[in-house]
Amino acid sequence: MRCLAENTETGKDLLRFLTCGSVDDGKSTLIGRLLWDAKLLCDDQIVAIEADSQRSGSHGQDIDFALLLDGLQAEREQGITIDVAYRFFETQHRKFIVADTPGHEQYTRNMATGASTADLAVILVDARKGILTQTRRHSFIASLMGIRHVILVINKMDLVDYDAAVFYSLRATYLDFAEGLGFETLSCLPVSALKGDNVCAASLSMPWFDGAPLLAQLEAVEVYSSADSLPFRMPVQWVCRPDLDFRGFCGTVSSGHIAVGDTVVVAASGQTSTVRRIVSFDGDRAEAWQGDAVNLVIADEIDISRGDTLAVPHDCPDFADQFSARILWMHADPLLPNRTYLIKIGTTVSGVRINRLDCRINVNTFERTAAECLALNEVGVCDVAVDRAVAFDSYAANRGTGRFILIDRYSNDTVGCGMILHALRRATNVYRHAETVSKSARVTLMHQKPCILWLTGLSGSGKSTLANVLEQHLHGLGCHTMLLDGDNIRHSLNRDLGFTDADRVENIRRVGEVAKLMVEAGLIVLVAFISPFRSERRMVRELMEDGEFLEIFVDTPFDVCCRRDSKGLYAKALNGDIPNFTGVQSPYEVPEFPELRVDGTADVATSTEAILALLRARGIL
Repeated sequence: MRCLAENTETGKDLLRFLTCGSVDDGKSTLIGRLLWDAKLLCDDQIVAIEADSQRSGSHGQDIDFALLLDGLQAEREQGITIDVAYRFFETQHRKFIVADTPGHEQYTRNMATGASTADLAVILVDARKGILTQTRRHSFIASLMGIRHVILVINKMDLVDYDAAVFYSLRATYLDFAEGLGFETLSCLPVSALKGDNVCAASLSMPWFDGAPLLAQLEAVEVYSSADSLPFRMPVQWVCRPDLDFRGFCGTVSSGHIAVGDTVVVAASGQTSTVRRIVSFDGDRAEAWQGDAVNLVIADEIDISRGDTLAVPHDCPDFADQFSARILWMHADPLLPNRTYLIKIGTTVSGVRINRLDCRINVNTFERTAAECLALNEVGVCDVAVDRAVAFDSYAANRGTGRFILIDRYSNDTVGCGMILHALRRATNVYRHAETVSKSARVTLMHQKPCILWLTGLSGSGKSTLANVLEQHLHGLGCHTMLLDGDNIRHSLNRDLGFTDADRVENIRRVGEVAKLMVEAGLIVLVAFISPFRSERRMVRELMEDGEFLEIFVDTPFDVCCRRDSKGLYAKALNGDIPNFTGVQSPYEVPEFPELRVDGTADVATSTEAILALLRARGIL
């Protein structure tokens, strides 16, 4: 086992750690002070920090050590950390990469990013404020991300007169909280980052504390990387084929070790071969370790492409399309079960659906409670279904191949990160049954081109009326049709669903699957649903073949919809009597690129003819 990323030339190992905690606990000041007191700054950096302190500092004429880390203008103006700031430094005993992470709740995702590659967490607490929710959240996320070594720094001891009772009380509170987090080592340290107490040297103001200062603890902590001792894993990022004589598979070794002559297996197919060459930027080499970016040339011509994972035959990763995972949600819009996202796991990007939200985990008490969604910064345990099988390990066994991110399909924003618990084997005994009568045979018999006409718009926009008249015209033309109306379906198939965002997502998922089956039967399916969310309308579109989903936006002004409402639903919603009513408390996301927009205030005959014209243009009629 190699000790972290050991440098064979210097004999020093590399420790990756992060600083985290609540807002204004002094994280940036602590690291800045450490670099200053340890004399790890160059002359030009010293000149720059002195000038910056006069211009942007918050300590009068004194050095503002936080400015060494807070590089963004917004950070300097507000005196807070927003982005993750990485710093490399080296002492006589060890090399370090520190990630200074934000304390604000809205930047929790940045803290999780820093934690994902760290071996140790320095968690700060303001001695005046005590253990806060964000302190607990960051501690929980550190544990979630696989960090097993923690130094709790009780900072700003100078502001509580270096009172030992304050330190020991906070230490006891934190140790009680952290008991269930699984940290292997946890030390507590009283510090004044501003004054330099217990940062690089023992504090004369706190003779009652006999422990080592922070830098000495960072240099001495025994943190070993197990990545080299894990089985070999390399996600393929690119197939390199510069000419007819060379074919290599590029990627970064995620874990383990590989050497020329070793046997490798493609996790997806089970095909094996031997490594003929290992090519790097510096030329051929005999072996590669975790973290090395290499190009593997194998002996046999087998099918390998981007997204595949190379492994060792005697210890392969799981290969499945379903797994259970812990998910940290990072977006203002909640995670909703059955909504589709993109997942990036290794070098694979695929569609994914959260099949079920098993529970939400309270970061303060670790209590697990039932939940319909995950809000910003919440953690839950979910069942995840990927569009196609992927290779992975559990996060506990291998951090490199056991983590993933979730991506919004529209904005491409990273909305969540996850740690895989285990594969789900529930559907391994279910196989698709071959059908003798195919979809094309049914379509030929009906002499029509099947499709979905998806009418979307606010309640009262005229969707159902238009769909009903349109079906009459199609029936008169001899077309085989079926009308699915939102209100009618909620009296039967979806009678168990309410009107929360999660229920609306499930409502459209079910209807989309039913509509797909009807298209398979060769029908022209008219769907009249509010379907307020673009994501779900897109999900149904992606179920269908190209050209089979036609989105028709019935565009009717809100005030017109209110006037048409004979049931008085809008009035009740505006009065607060009906919660989650679309267009009032719950949003309606207008289609961006519908196949057709019809004016909901026009007469029905005009709108019907516009839709029929679309069907003729698409070759459906």
